[in-house]
Amino acid sequence: MNLLKRRSAGFFVGLVILVLGSSTAHAVRIKEIAAVQGVRSNQLTGYGLVIGLDGTGDQNAQMPYTAQSIANYLQQLGISAPAGGTAPQLRNVAAVIVTAQLPAFAQAGQSVDVNVSSIGNAKSLKGGTLISTPLKGADGEIYALAQGNLLVGGAGAAQGGNLVQINHLSAGRIPAGAQIERVVPHSLQEGDSITLGLNASDFQTARRVALAINTRMGPGQARALDGRTVRVLAPADADERISFLAEIEELSLQPSTPSAKVVINARTGSVVLNQAVTLGACAVAHGNLSISISSTPVVSQPNALSGGQTVTTEKTSIQIKQENSGVIQVPASPQLTDVVRALNALGASPTDLLAILQAIKAAGALNAELEVI
Repeated sequence: MNLLKRRSAGFFVGLVILVLGSSTAHAVRIKEIAAVQGVRSNQLTGYGLVIGLDGTGDQNAQMPYTAQSIANYLQQLGISAPAGGTAPQLRNVAAVIVTAQLPAFAQAGQSVDVNVSSIGNAKSLKGGTLISTPLKGADGEIYALAQGNLLVGGAGAAQGGNLVQINHLSAGRIPAGAQIERVVPHSLQEGDSITLGLNASDFQTARRVALAINTRMGPGQARALDGRTVRVLAPADADERISFLAEIEELSLQPSTPSAKVVINARTGSVVLNQAVTLGACAVAHGNLSISISSTPVVSQPNALSGGQTVTTEKTSIQIKQENSGVIQVPASPQLTDVVRALNALGASPTDLLAILQAIKAAGALNAELEVI
């Protein structure tokens, strides 16, 4: 059950956009752009209970399974609740989901960190203790047991209907809170070869990885199978194979220029460009239309001795504002700095820039793939 690592590039901030990439390529090691296939971390998850809360746990009326869970737990300890009794009000208990990441080559007895998140209506997990919780993998087998005191990076206080809260109180972390009970088998020592999987599909990078290995280890040692995988002949002896992999990971090579891409986050208004993005000559005109509606209370007071009543009415004002913008010529931009300068010259906000980039792409002047996330 092999249930990934990504290298981040440098970035700089333009006036209105965030630009990803560097104008100067630098050598990278194979370990930074590829990993041995079949050697990965595994995700673990489990359901548990956090106890010892200061009255900030789940409310039984809305979360009945919390009381049911604690009753099942006590029954395993030989304690049974009286039949027909009223359900206890367990304000100091909260139902949680516990998650952890089982690293590659982890051995029984080692410890890993766990994250604990409330799934009920608990107000806070601060000061709570997670009782023994089995953590299962995708195959349903138990691979670790979690238990310990929570660290919650927040604080809050409430009194008289007033609430002050800093950060999030419904989730916490237990450093080294889970102990591994089962080892995940791997195929590192099987066969006469290993397969390196690139973090990103790129035929040029795959070719350069194979070339670097063959230059250092001898001709025919490595062969690129496609744009993401490289097959490498490895020694059969376990010690020699580990030394072989350690030497391969330290080999340096020149990374290839990535394909031009513009990534747009429609929710936050973020625009990210890599170093390969270029612009063709085009002309852009962009104007904003804003509609403002305001309502003002107006009191109508009758004359004295008229027998009328004082009434309150609403006076509504609607304003429509159209910002006129002339056509701006955008010159051809063969380099990333020229692209940033040309887009900043438009004077558009990041939100407006989303629409402008999509229009430039549709016009065929943006030489990049446009991805909206």
